[in-house]
Amino acid sequence: MLPEEHLAPYAARSNEGQGRRVAEPAPVSRSQFQRDRDRIIHSSAFRRLEYKTQVFLNHEGDLFRTRLTHSLEVAQIGRSLARSLSLNEDLVEAIALAHDLGHTPFGHVGQDVLNLCMKDHGGFEHNLQSLRVVDQLEQHYGAFDGLNLMFETREGILKHCSPAKARELGAVGQRFIDQTQPTLEAQVTNLADEIAYNNHDIDDGLRSGLITLEDLEEVALFARHRREVESEFPGLPGRRAIHETLRRVINALVADLIATSSAQIKAAQPSSVDDVRRCAPLICFSDAMRACATEMKTFLYAHLYRHYQVNRMRTKASRIVHELFDAFMVEPILLPPAYLMQSGGLAAQARRIADYIAGMTDRYAIREHKRLFSVDEL
Repeated sequence: MLPEEHLAPYAARSNEGQGRRVAEPAPVSRSQFQRDRDRIIHSSAFRRLEYKTQVFLNHEGDLFRTRLTHSLEVAQIGRSLARSLSLNEDLVEAIALAHDLGHTPFGHVGQDVLNLCMKDHGGFEHNLQSLRVVDQLEQHYGAFDGLNLMFETREGILKHCSPAKARELGAVGQRFIDQTQPTLEAQVTNLADEIAYNNHDIDDGLRSGLITLEDLEEVALFARHRREVESEFPGLPGRRAIHETLRRVINALVADLIATSSAQIKAAQPSSVDDVRRCAPLICFSDAMRACATEMKTFLYAHLYRHYQVNRMRTKASRIVHELFDAFMVEPILLPPAYLMQSGGLAAQARRIADYIAGMTDRYAIREHKRLFSVDEL
């Protein structure tokens, strides 16, 4: 087990955490957060991320990001940030690998449609679903449902939550009522997520041809580093030039985040995790870099996420999720037995249908839709 003595006093320490919902003997050869990471990696929900969409559907190309590769990139960036800030890398890695476990097929459109379908039954939010997956839906252990993760890992998975929902979650939701902060490790993972998806979505968008290098001239951070690459490596081939540019963009974001966060921590002088919880968020970009990151996000929304070709797939995906949900609500006997509620009423059945659909991969949802609605499928 790696020692934690080198960590900053305000870092989360695995043996000083708020524990697990069901008490277990401490691990012998690894830390509590390493145990969490290992349980996440061995979960069924983690394996399904390989075939869940980031932006481009699985069948559209082998080299586009999936929820799995995205989660790995978040973990890599997060661990680098944590190491530089003397925070707990193992906790960051566990949160990063688990943060998308509850995501639906077909990316955000799947979540939006499922939330609409569930509007009369408590709604649907993938962040809350990720917590539901690790707390209840994974079935691996005889002593408890879920993965029985540490409080700090569960807290980091739950990035945002309404006060009404938070009241239903007990201790892990209390910070949204008290308006306090999670650990610095959770804050790091949140911004590592943003760095990862902004940059890999640009890469995937360029690979797809839906956006061009000329389009990206309006994104100041990308354009600046692209010019640096062209100056240093004249005539560098396209894909290599793109990778070199994005590498520099990520480095710039990471360097700014480390410098700004270090200054914030120094000014606040927290001496414990409890002090961190009482502070304003301490992991952040400078104002100038935040503006650059926002500009990048705005560009992607306008030029990629709402590109007409992406919209066509969004429409198809929306129809698949909506029709699956409606079919199962009208005729629950179409569900696999494990998802068919024998009691509990309409809301409970709707929640189990949402669990079933949210757990599908893109290709499984397409196949299931064909089984239900195509006369050529049995």
